[in-house]
Amino acid sequence: MPLDVALAERNLDRLWERGTAFLGCRYAIMGGAMSWVSERHLVSAISNAGGFGVIACGAMNPAQLAAEIAGTQAMTQQPFGVNLITMHPELDALVQVCLRAGVTHVVLAGGIPPGAAVRAVKDGGVKLICFAPAFVLAKRLVRSGADAIVIEGSEAGGHIGPVSLTVLAQEILPHIRDVPVFVAGGIGRGEAILAYLEMGASGAQLGTRFAASEESIAHAAFKQAFVRANARDALPSVQLDERFPVIPVRGLANAGTKRFADMQAVTLKRFQDGELTKEAAQLAIEHFWAGALRRAVIDGDVEQGSVMAGQSVGMVTSIQSTAAIIAELVGQARDALARRL
Repeated sequence: MPLDVALAERNLDRLWERGTAFLGCRYAIMGGAMSWVSERHLVSAISNAGGFGVIACGAMNPAQLAAEIAGTQAMTQQPFGVNLITMHPELDALVQVCLRAGVTHVVLAGGIPPGAAVRAVKDGGVKLICFAPAFVLAKRLVRSGADAIVIEGSEAGGHIGPVSLTVLAQEILPHIRDVPVFVAGGIGRGEAILAYLEMGASGAQLGTRFAASEESIAHAAFKQAFVRANARDALPSVQLDERFPVIPVRGLANAGTKRFADMQAVTLKRFQDGELTKEAAQLAIEHFWAGALRRAVIDGDVEQGSVMAGQSVGMVTSIQSTAAIIAELVGQARDALARRL
């Protein structure tokens, strides 16, 4: 290895040293928790390749989560985390599943973590990771016990906030120094990771590139949709009327997204005509996508299903192994550093 590349590699290790020490892995690259995708095969592959895999608990019940954790532990000896949704009705039981299984890191996502869940994670000696969509919330989460923060920009796939990672990073990275901060949303190359590390991040979280990896259990049609797509194809869901809020979700535009817009228009008219109550209309809108993510990921229905993808989807140009993706990201960051020497 040429001297400049070796030195660049040492410099990269220094830049994300805080992140790797916190996660307990070789590279401070976390796998985003994606429902139906971030299960034992992908999670173990990320951890075995030197990154940090994260199980997406989603709507699993405690028994299902226990089985998924055990299945992952059978496939890797490396550390990994579990992402729990704060609104899950069995959140406390899910936390206990993680503690009993010896999980080292728990991610509480989807809302402000309840105090009881935070205390249970902390009392169990597990490291707590939380999402912060704003600086004021990041400070609050650190005060309440978060051991690390993830800031995720609107470029991400799935449920998104209103602010881009570029802005969030400028607002948060210079000021949150007490705990490691990981960046997420729209990241597809190592040079971008490097830039955020130099701004003060401790590492990065990626989802979209891993969703289309060889180890991902997603249907071949789902992965090929990623390969074909450009950044402009990954759009947030549309809300037609502020009286009927739609939680923004970024995914590939398809026949299903058009049907959703049409369905909102019809439902709105039925409400205005007195055929539906406001509650019934809201429920109809919320239920439109029920099961749609599974139809896309597992069944391969990429026309009517919900093909959640971040804007980095344009950088998915082929189906690669997880190890190749991580090696490519690390190589890009290292080579960018080497070119300066």
